[in-house]
Amino acid sequence: MTTIRIDLPDALAREAAGAGLFEPTCLAQIFERQLRTRAFRAWIGQVSAPSEDEPPMEEIQAEIDAYREERRAARRRTAGA
Repeated sequence: MTTIRIDLPDALAREAAGAGLFEPTCLAQIFERQLRTRAFRAWIGQVSAPSEDEPPMEEIQAEIDAYREERRAARRRTAGA
């Protein structure tokens, strides 16, 4: 078991103590939740970061636009024939 010492403003310390936040089980839950949250945010950052192999969105959109224009032109040719 590890003992920690923290310095808090008196009013905050009184409020936290009154809410039972200094109980060992409560403090453990607070730290565990914070660690899980930070790990989750780090994971989300890794998952959502673009890959070096992935083309930029502008390039993808340009390909989609070009395909759509080809389809429109083909329909115009077919309708005009």
